Amino acid sequence: MTAQTSDAILARMLALHPKIIDLTLDRVWHLLKRLDDPQDKLPPVIHIAGTNGKGSTQAMIRAGLEGWGKSVHAYTSPHLARFHERIRLGGELISEAHLTEILDECYATNGGESITYFEITTVAGLLAFARTAADFTLLEVGLGGRLDATNVIAKPEVTVITPISIDHEQFLGDTLSKIATEKAGIIKRGVPVVVGPQPEEALEVIEATAARLGAPVIAYGQHWHVSLERGRLVYQDERGLLDLPLPALLGAHQVQNAGAALAVLRHLGADEAAFEAAMTQAEWPARMQRLKRGPLVGLAGQAELWLDGGHNAAAGLALEEVLAGLPKRPTHLICGMLNTKDVTGYLAPLARQAASLTAISIPDEVNTLPAAATQAAAQSVGLAAGTADNTAEALQDIVKKDPDARVLICGSLYLAGHILRENG
Repeated sequence: MTAQTSDAILARMLALHPKIIDLTLDRVWHLLKRLDDPQDKLPPVIHIAGTNGKGSTQAMIRAGLEGWGKSVHAYTSPHLARFHERIRLGGELISEAHLTEILDECYATNGGESITYFEITTVAGLLAFARTAADFTLLEVGLGGRLDATNVIAKPEVTVITPISIDHEQFLGDTLSKIATEKAGIIKRGVPVVVGPQPEEALEVIEATAARLGAPVIAYGQHWHVSLERGRLVYQDERGLLDLPLPALLGAHQVQNAGAALAVLRHLGADEAAFEAAMTQAEWPARMQRLKRGPLVGLAGQAELWLDGGHNAAAGLALEEVLAGLPKRPTHLICGMLNTKDVTGYLAPLARQAASLTAISIPDEVNTLPAAATQAAAQSVGLAAGTADNTAEALQDIVKKDPDARVLICGSLYLAGHILRENG
């Protein structure tokens, strides 16, 4: 079988519902029931929601569990280069043959009824997990939590809520309280919830939800603390102190994500090897990823080339911190964003670190913000900005003027996925 086989089924799935996002669980429950409820047959589940840091936190938990000698299923979205990235079975990406088989079964069982792409592919992931032995299952929420297709686990081992900020307002609400209500929808009766750093408004909602459901709260600043001390990460809770290497994932915000991962591992009873592995072995593409090979790196010459998929105001602040902490070097942005995002909110912090921005439209993406609109937003926050037809053209123009530049391609996971495919 070839990659075209699963791609063809995925293309058919896109036609099953007129909307990409339509938040409800009715269609998911219906299909799961027809498939004999695979969600009830999973290895112990760690369910992760939040606005920022879900993927990074999951990556660190997975690295820690594997360092502990455990086999781990993991579900994440969206994918960057290939759909297979969304489903990891016992530590390995799902094979093309297995993916094709599972997708085909779900498509046939659904019988042509209305269901969104994310819903039916999430069901496929759950079905694959239920049929493959492992010690743990990591489920990352796609959007929100309460009505997300992953929110079908009756009693997870533990739930996790990473930092919440304003994003996806058209689906989740226009206040932190409304968004937190949706995220807190993954909390289950009696199941502990690990809570990362939160705005007070969001934390109040999470704590009220947990209290109503009798779910023990393991919250940053109350039950666990994490900080940097003399080039090390120090984590402390009621069980004692951990002195660990810095996270392999760059950025001050990753320290807080690491803290949440460590809180989960502590709750599960993991050993010292797990804590060390969570810090040193985690990998997460397109989160301040240094590109070191491929055609674009060749075009960059002696310039540094980085890739990041963050796309909201909180991500812009986190990126600003990362850039401020890197060795001084002129930084130029190549940016493409979706038309559903707060572009100025994202770019305003980056204007304090970047020398220029070259705006591009995201290739083959119907919801891309036109390059000219991104350019205008950059100029409105004080960034010198231009446009280019594509990434390669933008990169060549930058390095022609500044051969020793640091170039950051940023603004969208969809752009990041295109870059990873293009750069091979």
